[in-house]
Amino acid sequence: MYDLKLIKGVYDTIEQRIASTRKKLKRPLSLAEKIIYSHLYDKNNITNNKRGEDYINFAPDRVAMQDATAQMALLQFMNAGKSKTAVPSTVHCDHLIQAYKEGKADLSVALSKNKEVYDFLKSVTNKYGIGFWKPGAGIIHQILIENYAFPGGMMIGTDSHTVNAGGLGMMAVGVGGADAVDVMAGFPWELKSPKLMGIKLTGKLNGWTAPKDIILKIAGIVSAKGGTGYILEYFGEGAKSLSATGKGTICNMGAEIGATTSMFGYDDSMDRFLRATDRAEVADLANSIKDNLTGDPEFYDSAEKYFDKYIEIDLNTLEPSLNGPFTPDRCTPISEMVNEAPKNGWPVKIEYGLIGSCTNSSYEDITRASSVIKQAIDKNIEIKSNLTVTPGSERVKETLQRDGYLDPFEKIGAQIFANACGPCIGQWNRPGSEKKEKNTIVHSFNRNFAKRADGNPNTCAFVASPEMVTALVIAGNLTFNPLKDKLINRDGKEVMLDPPKGIELPVKGFLNNNPGFQAPSKEDSDIKIIVNPKSDRLQLLAPFAAWNGKNLTNLKLLIKAKGKCTTDHISMAGPWLQYRGHLDNISNNLLMGAVNAFNDKTNSVKNLINGEFGEVSKTQRIYKKEGISTIIVGDENYGEGSSREHAAMEPRFLGVKAVLAKSFARIHETNLKKQGMLALTFAQNSDYDKIMEDDTLNFTDLDKFAPEKPLHIELVHSNSSKDTIEVKHTYNNQQIEWFKAGSALNVIKKHK
Repeated sequence: MYDLKLIKGVYDTIEQRIASTRKKLKRPLSLAEKIIYSHLYDKNNITNNKRGEDYINFAPDRVAMQDATAQMALLQFMNAGKSKTAVPSTVHCDHLIQAYKEGKADLSVALSKNKEVYDFLKSVTNKYGIGFWKPGAGIIHQILIENYAFPGGMMIGTDSHTVNAGGLGMMAVGVGGADAVDVMAGFPWELKSPKLMGIKLTGKLNGWTAPKDIILKIAGIVSAKGGTGYILEYFGEGAKSLSATGKGTICNMGAEIGATTSMFGYDDSMDRFLRATDRAEVADLANSIKDNLTGDPEFYDSAEKYFDKYIEIDLNTLEPSLNGPFTPDRCTPISEMVNEAPKNGWPVKIEYGLIGSCTNSSYEDITRASSVIKQAIDKNIEIKSNLTVTPGSERVKETLQRDGYLDPFEKIGAQIFANACGPCIGQWNRPGSEKKEKNTIVHSFNRNFAKRADGNPNTCAFVASPEMVTALVIAGNLTFNPLKDKLINRDGKEVMLDPPKGIELPVKGFLNNNPGFQAPSKEDSDIKIIVNPKSDRLQLLAPFAAWNGKNLTNLKLLIKAKGKCTTDHISMAGPWLQYRGHLDNISNNLLMGAVNAFNDKTNSVKNLINGEFGEVSKTQRIYKKEGISTIIVGDENYGEGSSREHAAMEPRFLGVKAVLAKSFARIHETNLKKQGMLALTFAQNSDYDKIMEDDTLNFTDLDKFAPEKPLHIELVHSNSSKDTIEVKHTYNNQQIEWFKAGSALNVIKKHK
């Protein structure tokens, strides 16, 4: 068991801190507020923070990193001048394993292909006192909820789905690598005080509905940016009826609506999960202070008064849904798909169904899906589509194998991939995807942006629960509704699938024969971290230059992005994951997925030196060589999606000075600030239309950069006419210092 001493320390002080906060604020508290105020960096600085306005400094309990983002985070930490991390930290190798054949074979290929990166991570973690989870051990978020997450704790992780740990009552937040470096170096973690969205769940799930359908419904209600700046706090009898891993699924996908994090209050399901994962002592500790690990009853009783937004969902009437394609917030109830698919031109034939991933690979998830496959076998129904299964961890996989729940999948020829992210993050070598044919897949993952799973921009990907994905694979048709539709079996008989049946936790307990954990050396390590200067995979970082104190002038427009521009569009995953430790090489994918507003093409922008059109990164490299600074212009919710800070580091590295958008996703805005970039928003969104392809842009008052003070940019058009627009920012004094110094890391180095 990990972190018992740490957890005892948190629980020993949490009651007194909450009491002091309640006395200071003179009102009941939500769960989010209890964790917020018990994790202040300055424990005595209890103030009534204005939600959505004030910045707060926190002292998280731990840091978690996955292998793709850990490379850049640790390369930065190596420059921070510290000998050990200030808080417990771990690295998890889950992103670099490509799914192709089956688990063992794919893992073997990954171990060989990524040896240089794995060796680097092993040595760095050992040197700086960081725990290392080996390739194949499992997906970071499943490992965290099975081993580290605890009710009432606070964790940050360099992956947007770190929020999964909210299923165990933890405040877990996805961040960029620079934020992680701050905390590992002993500095506070800064966050704008989140607003609170209360979601009351009444009733109980039944039949084909699953926890996944709750968050799919919410995504449809609030939109992909509707949760930005909010913590989602679930409560009510319906919340208590869900399993801990079911809660985790809901929290996990809160990232798809931009939520800072999501969480549930401590209850019996969490107690059961802690005990099942060999953490009975933690459960006993939590039970001794359980009133402090959930929101005050008075807060929930007056939810509409205390929450900034409030939603109520009746689980009794909730219907299974499919969200997509190309965005996780387009929600279609299964009963409406028969009309929506033909109306929108979505191919109804399903080529693949994929279940698992960090979102839905629990024991309960897989047993429910397995029960559906077993029915098809028993009722002699032909499986019409391909099926893949991605277990979340070796612990879950071993236990499922022991209990026979993987047998039905193997019997029908489903591919059982490695315990890794795989197709969910584009690490899927899908046969035929290079043909770019229009087709439909369904999966239980969290994101479904264009090209996300298989690199094919014409793949229509729909998100659903594992059991619904399984039913659709059996039918092979997107419009199939297992609640009422019949199937014809091999005997020519009409049959129906019964509702799935699952088991929350294994009756015989979890196996844990091969955890795959490597503890760091307890001795002071003199390990030398060697990075081959000729490596294609790893590259030591050089500090970014400080601001010269002058207005930025004569900036050229690199691209005006049109519509959705996620971190996948800015810095693609898939095959590019191999360059996550090499800033120069990965910068070749800069904005290659963004749509140019002036020609509606991707990876095609005008070079304002010679008038020719070329790839975004190549054009920007020409500007950099010529000493020309540039600006990126974006649409709404720019930087939605993954926490990958490469989407901020690449433009910074290539000489982009500012990003101006209608609005930002939270993590990306912070990442830009951390890397010394200007992250600005239009004071008037209509000014987006004033920016022309051939414009020259001049800041007129950047030399007076100050908190809450707008800036102004002069647009000089090709016909010599001019416009001046006002732009807003959210920089405080500390963040302005990051900009002036060239990056937040440069500030840390000054204080080492």
